[in-house]
Amino acid sequence: MSSPIYVAIDTPDLARAKAIAGRVRHHVGGIKLGLEFFCAHGQPGVHAMAEFDLPIFLDLKLHDIPNTVAKAVQALGGLAPAILTVHASGGRAMLEDAKAAAPVGTKVIAVTMLTSLDASDLTATGITGSAHDHVARLTELARDSGVDGIVCSGAEVAAAKAIWPRGFFVVPGVRLPDGHVGDQKRVVTPRAALDAGASILVVGRPITQAEDPDTAARAIAATL
Repeated sequence: MSSPIYVAIDTPDLARAKAIAGRVRHHVGGIKLGLEFFCAHGQPGVHAMAEFDLPIFLDLKLHDIPNTVAKAVQALGGLAPAILTVHASGGRAMLEDAKAAAPVGTKVIAVTMLTSLDASDLTATGITGSAHDHVARLTELARDSGVDGIVCSGAEVAAAKAIWPRGFFVVPGVRLPDGHVGDQKRVVTPRAALDAGASILVVGRPITQAEDPDTAARAIAATL
């Protein structure tokens, strides 16, 4: 079984991205490429990273009217990513159209609530209730729309799995107990996230900013 750890390579520097992937390729289960990388290098950059023969998680968090998102997903089809993200808050029609437009074999995953946000941030955007309640509502929406799973923090993944036992759960904001949290507000350890029901873990800076990324990836894998 491959590692549940996907390394988040969020850099506009293609040479650095390839160097990191080359260092950790034997100790991670896949590569997550986000907006920073994609805006710098587009589809050719994704093809370059696919040379490492690891699953590609294309984390673009698409969010627009249903037709626009469907056309965007179709435009990405040639990349055949293992995982592609859209925002759950785009609504049911958008989620349905995104899944319908995705290549066979691509998991369409709905982002519920960014791990950089907390309850006070929700309130500021006009959403009442707790983070837990908000994620639960969007989990139900994603399940009913036919996408494959959700992105949520480790704090909510157990509740989300109870709502959707067969869902695929992506947990970012993963840090070791003594790790620096950066701009994340709702973090968990890798082991706790897996125990709570995570399908894969997204780990960025604890690996990519380590003096030795390979050793860091090994250390995290050892906790699992």
